Amino acid sequence: MADKKSAVRLVKVSKSFKQEKVLKSITHTFEQGKIHGIMGFNGSGKTVMFKCICGFLKPDEGAIWVQGKQIGKDTDFPKSVGMIIENPGFLPHLSGYANLKRLADIQKKIGPEEIKEAMAKTGLDPFSKKKAGQYSLGMRERLGIAQAIMEDPDLLILDEPFNGLDKRGADEVCGLLDELRARGKTILIAAHNMPEIEYLCDTISEMDAGRLTQIK
Repeated sequence: MADKKSAVRLVKVSKSFKQEKVLKSITHTFEQGKIHGIMGFNGSGKTVMFKCICGFLKPDEGAIWVQGKQIGKDTDFPKSVGMIIENPGFLPHLSGYANLKRLADIQKKIGPEEIKEAMAKTGLDPFSKKKAGQYSLGMRERLGIAQAIMEDPDLLILDEPFNGLDKRGADEVCGLLDELRARGKTILIAAHNMPEIEYLCDTISEMDAGRLTQIK
């Protein structure tokens, strides 16, 4: 069972696809109110672990608790999570704001002002008519982060959030994440080997061939 200080707890979590074991008996706790970095190369298992935490994949073995609820038993999906997993997918013929409005309408937790505020925080103009299909890689990444934070979730799961961002953009995102941590949010970030991870994160773990080891 998860303890009161853990936002996410994995106990002996394993996951295989055919003959390949992608996650190998991972036991780890991510404490509340901290930024946790997970480093590892493509194929190391980071994204699969994130999908299991979010309830998108079911582990073959083990158990996962998010915010005190066991995924797949107490709830199918965590209730207050914002995420970027793999490449954010947006409708190319709609503006950034229109894309986020459609997503926000699913749960109806927020209105136009919260969407505009999230876009502004990530350096995007919510009034721009530019279509998402015309966005640069960095702009799409900013829109993905805006989507992840717009409903003010307690837990953020960000898979490679610095992709396509220049140094200024990366610094701005670091400042935003630092602000969210100060508000008590828990943030999980996967990255290859970004310098931002070194000074931003409270803990750093390494994923290698399906095994997770904390190194900071």
